[in-house]
Amino acid sequence: MKFQKSVFALLLAAAALPALANDIVPGAKQSTPILLKGGTLHTVSQGVLENSDLLMVDGKIAAIGTHLTVPADAKVIDVTGKHLYPGLIALANQLGLIEIEAVRATDDTNEVTDTNPDLRARIAYNADSEVIPTVRANGFSYSLVYPKGSALMGQSSLMQLDAWNWQDATVADGVGLHINWPSASVATNWWDKKKPEELAKENAKRLQQVKDYFVQAKSYVDAEAAGLNKGVDSRWQAMIPVFKGERPLFVHADDIRQIKQAVLLAKEYQLKLVIVGGRDSWRMADELAAAKVAVIFTAPYGIPERDDEANNTAFKTPALLQKAGVQFALSLDGYWDTRNVVFGAGQAISYGLTPEQALASVTINAATIAGVEGQIGSLDVGKAASVVVSDGDIFDYLTHKVRYMWIDGRAVDLNNRNQQLHDKYKQRPAG
Repeated sequence: MKFQKSVFALLLAAAALPALANDIVPGAKQSTPILLKGGTLHTVSQGVLENSDLLMVDGKIAAIGTHLTVPADAKVIDVTGKHLYPGLIALANQLGLIEIEAVRATDDTNEVTDTNPDLRARIAYNADSEVIPTVRANGFSYSLVYPKGSALMGQSSLMQLDAWNWQDATVADGVGLHINWPSASVATNWWDKKKPEELAKENAKRLQQVKDYFVQAKSYVDAEAAGLNKGVDSRWQAMIPVFKGERPLFVHADDIRQIKQAVLLAKEYQLKLVIVGGRDSWRMADELAAAKVAVIFTAPYGIPERDDEANNTAFKTPALLQKAGVQFALSLDGYWDTRNVVFGAGQAISYGLTPEQALASVTINAATIAGVEGQIGSLDVGKAASVVVSDGDIFDYLTHKVRYMWIDGRAVDLNNRNQQLHDKYKQRPAG
């Protein structure tokens, strides 16, 4: 009887899963030239162009300017008074890897072991997620998704957000190897009664484990180069591009002590390092800039972590990184709340970033960190025709209203579950 109940529960769960898929049809490949006429173009690379036109042909930006030569069969869309941006890029999240946190069957974010550098996030990406259209509607065309874990978590993949499946969605695979850096804190909490000395020992043990992983991986890589390996270990095989500097090391760390430890490890092995999280990155911004360490800052909102920090520390950090010369991108680690990164950028403008710098933090900076700056991240001739049109400033709560989106010249349907519920309950009878 117990077995039958278990099977019945599994069948119910399986039957419910299709309901989690959105019913929005991905855009068809561009077949007709499209001219966006008379808009304000936020190009990123060439500043802001007022009353300008943009021509998209065969999925690429074909021309930008005024008085363009336009193909006779072009579809002309008047965007006078509207603002045009490159498709925004959200880095380091689980969008498409998780649907409902309370339903384990919809969570593909974690693997069970500590050492998984060979895992690729794109394999688990669900292009039919109901969450993706809600993120898209705020201007995001791309997302860098990564697998979670306790140590060497795996490789991230850059996905475009209007696709039939993970194969269609993949823009770049193996973008970076992600590591969950061991804690460096010895602060006690009510839920953990360990003494500071015990916590320090645990932290040191976990840090040594990470160092040992790199010793093993480097030994394997050296043996592979010398032709001495008798078999293939897929874990350490995936580390070869990391040691060659072809695949960055994305270290998830917030505490300054963690960041310093990661910088030392990267220096020891001559690795290309990116800090993900970076709550304390402002405390060593000059050092990060000198070492050419990029930061994906995932805390644009929030209260201070320490009693002696200013209340606006999170809001000021992007400007402090910018001033120091650190290459950074703004993001929010999670999945559904990725849509609010645009407003985090707007908040950063109020605390020292210029609008151009804020835009770069979710476009060209993010594209550069992901290694695809030659394809996306700005409105330039020859780049992908991934364009977002907003009624007003895309970073402003009041004027932000995304009207159109194209990814590789394909028109994206901006309908989404949130909009559907909004439209439904607007019609609810009073009383």
